[in-house]
Amino acid sequence: QVQLVESGGGLVQAGGSLRLSCAASGRTVSSMDMGWFRQAPGKEREFVARYNWIGDSTSYADSVKGRFTISRDNAKNTVYLQMNSLKPEDTAVYYCAARLKIGADFGSWGQGTQVTVSS
Repeated sequence: QVQLVESGGGLVQAGGSLRLSCAASGRTVSSMDMGWFRQAPGKEREFVARYNWIGDSTSYADSVKGRFTISRDNAKNTVYLQMNSLKPEDTAVYYCAARLKIGADFGSWGQGTQVTVSS
């Protein structure tokens, strides 16, 4: 069973930066697709970024492209989301998720970490 624990959220001013961490246990992050999602108050959860274990490729939502970077540290079994040039509209609870099989849904989720960007 995969367990995911996020950390690194907080309050930051617009234009600032934060780095979120997602520590995994039960399986190595190098053998799973790892994703970051977010949910703002009153809105549906949305995709933010993904690190694909096959090919070591990454993908991003258009709204964060060029500002956010997803990365992976296999030695620490941790995935990161570096968030730069933050905007108030980035305010949300950010969730880390894992997908164990290609084409499957993201089935393992962390508890979430709050990111608040003030204007």
